[in-house]
Amino acid sequence: MIYEENLTNQGFIDDPELHQKIIDALPIPIFYRDMKGIYVACNLAQEKLLGLTKSQIIGKTVFDIQPDKIAVIYAQRDQELLDSPGDQNYDAKFRDASGILHDVVFNKAVIRNVKNEIIGIVGSIFDITERKKAERKLEKAREATVIASAMMHKIRAGIIIIDSEFKVIDSNEAFAKLCGTEIEELYETIPGLHGADLKELVPDVIFKMFTTTMISGENAIERDLRIQNKLLHVSVITIYKHRVVGALLRDMSAPSLVREEIISRAQRVNRQNLETVQKIAFLLGDNASMTEEMLNSIIESYKYGEDDS
Repeated sequence: MIYEENLTNQGFIDDPELHQKIIDALPIPIFYRDMKGIYVACNLAQEKLLGLTKSQIIGKTVFDIQPDKIAVIYAQRDQELLDSPGDQNYDAKFRDASGILHDVVFNKAVIRNVKNEIIGIVGSIFDITERKKAERKLEKAREATVIASAMMHKIRAGIIIIDSEFKVIDSNEAFAKLCGTEIEELYETIPGLHGADLKELVPDVIFKMFTTTMISGENAIERDLRIQNKLLHVSVITIYKHRVVGALLRDMSAPSLVREEIISRAQRVNRQNLETVQKIAFLLGDNASMTEEMLNSIIESYKYGEDDS
């Protein structure tokens, strides 16, 4: 019985056709190169990756199949493995027959004969091109997030971003200051107000602007509102439709109102009241002390009520 099992096992070991069927069934590219770097065997997955048939691969070296720049690296790594037998894993580039460059991971090991002599290298190739693309996109997204966050916290206007559950994703210190002492103190405890409930932070009229934008998916809603003795221009903007909404709050009663905002308001008033435009144009001169009067004229032209919803 033992003899029969040995015969069966021996037949399995000595059946190259069966070996080929086994490795062809594997979805991972597999190859075997001898001590001279010549391909002795490979599987169907390797053929597909290279875009070549076995007859075009077997008997060739990496220099026959890959560009010299890539082949040199393969040969160097093969020699390192032969000099220090064991397992070898590394990332590399791989160019297929159509010229497309792939990101791959090589897993290689030496193969020995019955006398324990090294006779070549067996290896497998994992194509990680899509994973690498995803990683690069993620890294770029992270970099963009860091930059955006840094910029957001340097802007003097109040900024807040919330998710679909109306929880704060991020906000800047200027937003907290515009919302009053209590929110400013909360900001010191929870930088960015991360996770805070929007309804607890802003007046109902602003919260309604957020809910309207989130539900409707509108690009933007803008209003001028008088909150806590401050005249605020509130712009609520869709970032990701029905998922993420942000808002920009500017204190229109602040003496540091930028010139660009004044000009923008003047242009909008132009369609309603030429006399007001002339007044604003005059006030854009050196007489900065008249800024408040000018702003009042602008607001009058908009005919907004105080805190109306």
